[in-house]
Amino acid sequence: MNVAEAVGAALAALGVQAAFGVVGSGNFHVTNALVEHGVRYVAARHEGGAATMADAYARMSGTVAVLTVHQGPGLTNALTGVTEAAKSRTPLLVLAPEVTSPTSNFRIDQTALAEAVGAHCARVGSAATAVDDTVMAFLAALLGRRTVVLNLPLDVQAETLPDEAAEAVRELLAGRGRAHRDVASRVPAAWGLTFPIESGDDEQHEGLPEPSDELTRFARMLAEAERPVFVAGRGARGARRELEALGERVGALFATSAVAKGHFHGSPWDLDVSGGFATPLAAELIRGADLVVGWGCSFTMWTTRHGALIGPETRVVQVDLDPDALGVHREIDLGVVGDVRETARAVAALLGEAGAEGEPETRGYRAPRIAERIAREGRWRDVPYEDLSAEGRIDPRTLTIGLDDLLPQERLVAVDSGNFMGYPSMFLTVPDGGAFCFTQAFQSIGLGLASAIGAAVARPDRLTVAALGDGGALMGVAELETVVRLGLPMVVVVYDDEGYGAEVHHFGPHGFPLGAVTFPPADIAGIARGFGFEAVTVRREEDLSGVAEWLKGPRDTPLLVHAKVTADRPSWWLEEAFRGH
Repeated sequence: MNVAEAVGAALAALGVQAAFGVVGSGNFHVTNALVEHGVRYVAARHEGGAATMADAYARMSGTVAVLTVHQGPGLTNALTGVTEAAKSRTPLLVLAPEVTSPTSNFRIDQTALAEAVGAHCARVGSAATAVDDTVMAFLAALLGRRTVVLNLPLDVQAETLPDEAAEAVRELLAGRGRAHRDVASRVPAAWGLTFPIESGDDEQHEGLPEPSDELTRFARMLAEAERPVFVAGRGARGARRELEALGERVGALFATSAVAKGHFHGSPWDLDVSGGFATPLAAELIRGADLVVGWGCSFTMWTTRHGALIGPETRVVQVDLDPDALGVHREIDLGVVGDVRETARAVAALLGEAGAEGEPETRGYRAPRIAERIAREGRWRDVPYEDLSAEGRIDPRTLTIGLDDLLPQERLVAVDSGNFMGYPSMFLTVPDGGAFCFTQAFQSIGLGLASAIGAAVARPDRLTVAALGDGGALMGVAELETVVRLGLPMVVVVYDDEGYGAEVHHFGPHGFPLGAVTFPPADIAGIARGFGFEAVTVRREEDLSGVAEWLKGPRDTPLLVHAKVTADRPSWWLEEAFRGH
């Protein structure tokens, strides 16, 4: 057994279920080793797409995903997706072959490259240490919730493992499924990993953290609050039950960051997304809160509308596993380091039965009039608007509301970046917090289709909907073939305004020439048919009948909806977004 084979076998034993990539000479053997030991390999058409697929798969599955690339240009092609994953703290392991000859055309400083975009870097140093190096890199991704680039020097890959290391691989394979737990104690303190692996198993959550000064103070702040709001971020995934129980005790309303959209779907106290995508009602109630608690939420400018959603007298608490995340984006009154679920349970226990006075349905913000307003005004589609559909173009709000009515509720929505992105984010509902894939930490366009592919591979039980602008769709167009090849029953919606809408609406009003950011009409539906899609062009609401017909059928061929959307006005939130540049 050589090192390349050992790395693939070890990762399979550690529980890796899927790998994404583009195979070349440097990653040929390690990729085949992954496949040999049962890991599903998804071949993308470009490393940029593969990286984003792996990122989305990890987000939607809750497991570590693997990206496998060629040395040199394979890694540089993947950098945008790797950067997005690193900024989002996605548990992603990048297998990056590395040349050692200084005269090789593929020679670059891969460590410096990875660190420059915020990824952690590791290396397989020798045949003797290959298993330990691989295990440590995997655990750093899993436990640290980070993106790790594991350099695999080409000369080391070909080395034969000594007997002791080969036996370690066989032991890992024999203990497959529990291997990462068995080796967790071997992680050195230098990695800074001190918290337990999450499994979703309630049995491991029987004990509560010991009360601390921070927890006691937090409980007191909750008991004193009259209008509390909980904002759940990605770090709150899996803790809905505990947050709702605590929210009922203290009378809190619920909201989410954009990436956690759907976390409280179905609750009568759900305000949906906080920030730039917040409804007028959500913005009013969040702004009126006397206590805002961010649960696994970093309070970025997007979530707070550059701070405008949090009142000057509002007290702010932030709960996060990472102490370095506390207070980074805004000043907070209290930071609590801990797992969201465990912290919510511990604070609820401290509150006891005397946490607040009054009946649960009338505590805090939970007055009948608030419930009535949420039921009446709580969704964007409840907010009146002037339908601007005209001259063969459909208002993107009308389009998205129509799709929301047609598409099955058991859906998963992946959204690209651009002028259009608020419409699917605001008007398409999702059934829970694991159904919205929002790869926007790096604000790159062109990631949406690949995000949808990774999400669809992770959640085949749901209909995946990719929402793209025309610029992003054409940027990632090669991956349409991947959708067809994988047989994914996906709906791809392209909001086509024939240009880079963000730039058009940012620079156009100032009289700048727009020839560089506007384009002639493209037959995106025809392009999709060429890849093997079914396709419909939508210019008016009645054209959505083509979507309805596809939904009735076997759905054995993916569908692209080419929506010719109105282009004379920007998304209302766009000016707010540009303030952050």
